[in-house]
Amino acid sequence: MNLPSSFPLVKHQKLGCGAVNERSRHLVSTMAEPTNTPMPASTPVPASTPRSSSPLQQYSIPSLTPNATTATIPLWPSTTSSPDTATRKPQRPIVLHIGDPIKYNPDTYAEFNAAFEVIRPPTPERERNELIRALKEKRWGHFSAIFRPFWGTGGEMGRWDAELIDLLPSSVKVFASAGAGFDWADTKLLGERGIIYCNSGLAAAEAVADFSVAMIISTFRHLPWCMNAATFPYLTSSSDARSTFRECHARATAASHNPRGHTLGLIGFGNIGQQIAAKMGNPAFGMKIAYYDVVRKPAAVDSELRATFYEKLEGLMKVSDCVVLCTPASADGRPIITAETFGYLRPGTRFVNIARGSLVDEEALADALDSGVVGAAALDVHMDEPSVNERLVRMATGLGFDDRGQHPGRVMLTCHNAGGTVETHVGFEELSMRNILRVVRDGGEAVTPVNLHWLREKKGV
Repeated sequence: MNLPSSFPLVKHQKLGCGAVNERSRHLVSTMAEPTNTPMPASTPVPASTPRSSSPLQQYSIPSLTPNATTATIPLWPSTTSSPDTATRKPQRPIVLHIGDPIKYNPDTYAEFNAAFEVIRPPTPERERNELIRALKEKRWGHFSAIFRPFWGTGGEMGRWDAELIDLLPSSVKVFASAGAGFDWADTKLLGERGIIYCNSGLAAAEAVADFSVAMIISTFRHLPWCMNAATFPYLTSSSDARSTFRECHARATAASHNPRGHTLGLIGFGNIGQQIAAKMGNPAFGMKIAYYDVVRKPAAVDSELRATFYEKLEGLMKVSDCVVLCTPASADGRPIITAETFGYLRPGTRFVNIARGSLVDEEALADALDSGVVGAAALDVHMDEPSVNERLVRMATGLGFDDRGQHPGRVMLTCHNAGGTVETHVGFEELSMRNILRVVRDGGEAVTPVNLHWLREKKGV
């Protein structure tokens, strides 16, 4: 199958830690990618990328992993906080680096460090109260960019809201961060201040799509049931392990199906949605692809991916055999998958969420699983991370049939792992640096901006 030039899997080259796309150009889609990378307890859970309505950029992105290496890089001659930073005039633009040192892309960082004076405050200075104090006293001078290359660190200050953003110097042009989600930053306010926010969702898309494939297969083949029956009896001192094994072996067959020929309904058809469509709709799996999005994709995309567009969510839900949620966060934070939405499904439909936990009413999902409206589910993200809904946990871990005759292991539950690969983090680093180089050093367009519409509205364009 020939894929459109805007599609991220068109052409790959092997670079360092993994294969990355060298032709993807349409970087900002109507429904952007969910966040599926590990996050520390000190930062909010940005379980998905809010909608980006920045105009499409008509240029090729740089490779995300040139000369990548997994060796830890020693500290470069960048500076930490200095009392005279605010008074002296830097010879190069200053970049405020929040979080751990660079780990994977030494060549790009050498270029980055040559272009900028990189200041990396220690962890205590990144705590909210101390950060506010530092910004008020202009401890790091008139820096031009904020750089967060990892999602696991650099979020010690919490959400970038008006309290922090209003203290930024007028010299700041760009904020480039790891991760696809950006609930942790008020991108509208940043845009109104003339600051471009760039995410790194493009780097996570393939990992999330791959993980989604595993979850889709799980809903068709009931992998939690099969895995639990083979292992749990031995861990729980059960004396009936052999009969549990035999029961699953005998009875799982009647509940299992091949994905081929079934309709995969994608809620959201951005970068991740299209990658899932390419993987599951190709001859290897042979699924029929349908999608719902607020704006229909170009005809060429629909044609190449053999995807059918539905104008209403209800219509998509009614025809789908498996629904995958890969849409950005709701503007009001409310779920879009509710008891009413589940009511559109045919009995036994499968459900997968790799987007954002807050998009799903988990009690309604548990009810739908209890009633058989949903036959199996898989969730990588959860409403109240790191806690997981107890009813769903029971459905994921049981061994015996319930009083309704429902088989055990109807739910696969994971720990927000979908985007978490080495290759993803290599890309986070690279893409964040390239965004800053493009904007500050080159005076060009950002690679992955998400809030250009707010900048233009402020300027009256």
